[in-house]
Amino acid sequence: MTNPDLEYDDHHEGTSDATPGGYENARRPGELVFAALLTGVSLFLLWEAYGISGFRALSSPGSVPMATTAVMVITSVIVLLKTLRLPKVETESVARDILPVSVIVLALMLVAYGVLLRPLGFLPTSALFLILAIKFLARRSWVFTLSVSLGSLVLIWVIFRLVFTVLMPAGIVPEAQFVQILRDLFTGGAN
Repeated sequence: MTNPDLEYDDHHEGTSDATPGGYENARRPGELVFAALLTGVSLFLLWEAYGISGFRALSSPGSVPMATTAVMVITSVIVLLKTLRLPKVETESVARDILPVSVIVLALMLVAYGVLLRPLGFLPTSALFLILAIKFLARRSWVFTLSVSLGSLVLIWVIFRLVFTVLMPAGIVPEAQFVQILRDLFTGGAN
């Protein structure tokens, strides 16, 4: 049961669109472009799989990749043809319902994270990413943003670096020295 006093930002008024594509007999904005891209990528992958060894025998190295990508091509063409036949939903737009600005900004931030991870290292890059992402998405105070982002980062670093001893890109932070100081602190400096 829904509460009529609650306001929803989403034009679906809190309902879920569990139907693949969102509508049973209509296509959402961008759905046709996605189906076409999927078909194009599948055709490219089939060509690349064929380049492995051609189609000489069922036991050749390229036979399994070719069979897999052939299935991808067939199914993506079926999806593309079905999508082509459906009428377009007129009440939605790509910018509002499919790819809003917040999604684009976060995707660009993830790309920047990936680019900066090796030169800056895990700690500064993750701190920068978490601070900017939480400030952008939560729109809360700086105290909240810094507390949540830096607290999360410390927790993640302790769990993965100290407990599981996962090596992360050090970058500009002398992380190995911090780990050694912590180990000396907890072991009493004995080796």
